[in-house]
Amino acid sequence: MNSKVREKFNSEFSEENYKQFLADLNSSLKYPADFRVAETPIFLTESFAIDLINSSHEIVNQIMSEEFVQHSQNAVPDKLNVPNEKDHPAFLQIDFAVCMDDDGKYVPRLIELQGFPSMYGFQYYLDKLTRKHHKIPKNYSTFFNGIDSKSYIKVLRDLIIGKSDPENVVLMDIKPEKQKTRIDFAATEQLIGINTVCITKIIQKKNKLYYKNGSKEIPIDRIYNRVIFDELLREKVEYHFDFKHDLDVEWVSHPNWFFKISKHTLPFLSGDFVPECYFLDELDEYPVDIENFVLKPLYSFAGHGIELDVTAKLLDGLKDRSNYILQAKVDYAPVIKTPEDYSKAEIRMMFVWEDIPILINNLVRLSKGRMMGVDHNKNKTWVGSSLAYHPIVY
Repeated sequence: MNSKVREKFNSEFSEENYKQFLADLNSSLKYPADFRVAETPIFLTESFAIDLINSSHEIVNQIMSEEFVQHSQNAVPDKLNVPNEKDHPAFLQIDFAVCMDDDGKYVPRLIELQGFPSMYGFQYYLDKLTRKHHKIPKNYSTFFNGIDSKSYIKVLRDLIIGKSDPENVVLMDIKPEKQKTRIDFAATEQLIGINTVCITKIIQKKNKLYYKNGSKEIPIDRIYNRVIFDELLREKVEYHFDFKHDLDVEWVSHPNWFFKISKHTLPFLSGDFVPECYFLDELDEYPVDIENFVLKPLYSFAGHGIELDVTAKLLDGLKDRSNYILQAKVDYAPVIKTPEDYSKAEIRMMFVWEDIPILINNLVRLSKGRMMGVDHNKNKTWVGSSLAYHPIVY
């Protein structure tokens, strides 16, 4: 972390300015942020940014291999296998914890990854308003690969809309107006001009899908898919089309990649930055230091079902062992000096993938609890959603 930029930011910080920043952020779009936005971004050194980039590309190279194709064949449950799958996802995201090695150097450690989009629209506005309310060094950016705020919008528009009319492209989720990420939907609508539609409002006629705009039925050519199957099944949502039908629609990303690049991928990966990870049902015996592992359901989302305090008794009591992985815990480093203690950080490296995977942006979560989620950070400050700035040299 860049200590000089950090010290300058902290010395200029005021609660009043933070409140003005939040008020601006929460009034700039159709919806406010329904999650905590942190008081600060983080500021990376050039060397740590390079470590993040190199680690990300090592993972990308592994999931582009023929070995990964074979590994991922059984990742999609049969009842949720959607036809017309593309050979790669449109979006790829890789989450790293900021840790410290034995020599006191900050290093990235892989936490999770997903072939599923998240806050690509919101991060644009978060950067814009962070710069408006704070003195961010001019030679620092959240973007990568020569992308700036103008070209970032074009990249998203080209990938999501393609050659279609924006009217025929929808962002699809479950009750989108009630999702905690609804501010990102509003940001996406504003940036690229598509409509957000609830999955329950989509109509199937033969192999075509439609949504209504007033009394008019609009054919859907492309779906920017934000539906999480875990939530779809958990909430027992009733909708009116068949994912498994041979639909005349292009998925961005195809739903199968929610499963293929997920926790299911973690045991396959290797590298100095990759913690030990095992499919629970493939273990003949538990690790001796079982307390140093975390238990994760394969297809849960947003931290659902994760167990931090793992024991042999807990594992023995699981019914569906094939639905879990054991991953070695990582020790998050104290990264950001705050008025009360230090915050820990997790950085999401955000790719788009049309012809080749291209790193374009990042997302940060700050925490002072045992996990990054809201439940572990109640009544804490300098935690929540954020972004990382790095020197523009890429």
